Amino acid sequence: MKQILVIDSGSNKTKYIESIVDEFIDVKSAKLMDFKESDLENVCGVIISGAPLLVTEVDPSPYISKLDWIKMTELPVLGICFGHQIIGLLHGAFASRMKEDRDWQTIEAYEDCPLFDRLPNAIEMMEDHCETISIPAGFELVASSDACVNEVMQHKEKTIFGVQFHPEVSGNHGRILIENFIKLSQ
Repeated sequence: MKQILVIDSGSNKTKYIESIVDEFIDVKSAKLMDFKESDLENVCGVIISGAPLLVTEVDPSPYISKLDWIKMTELPVLGICFGHQIIGLLHGAFASRMKEDRDWQTIEAYEDCPLFDRLPNAIEMMEDHCETISIPAGFELVASSDACVNEVMQHKEKTIFGVQFHPEVSGNHGRILIENFIKLSQ
């Protein structure tokens, strides 16, 4: 049976990702630093959680090396917060500090993106970060907020997405976004 792999990067919100996924498809979990490519067996999509660390303050290379396979995969991948940032760094983006944002923000979508199916162009999502990344080569900017330019990005050729906010704790709109990713993965 196919599963969505949730890579737990240490966020206390990971359990909410797993709970939402488990409503629609079997969920498989792996801790980021224990992750092995064999964990991808029987997986139809991957979600990378947030993490309680700052990529601008620690050396991100151990995390990048653990997730380097993303550059070659054909699996759908969704990075949330730290996962979004690591996907960007893997593809040549630059991380920088920004004003701390731990509140609701209106996210405005400018480009068509399957993550936004059945959602309005402007949605409220919960933020929990103080870093941002540039748009990496091969990706396009999908959505921004007043607080952060790169709120959502998508790869131009692959089914790889990054969201800076936390859909797993953003109510019904966040659940729909995750459900849309699951549908892309099946």
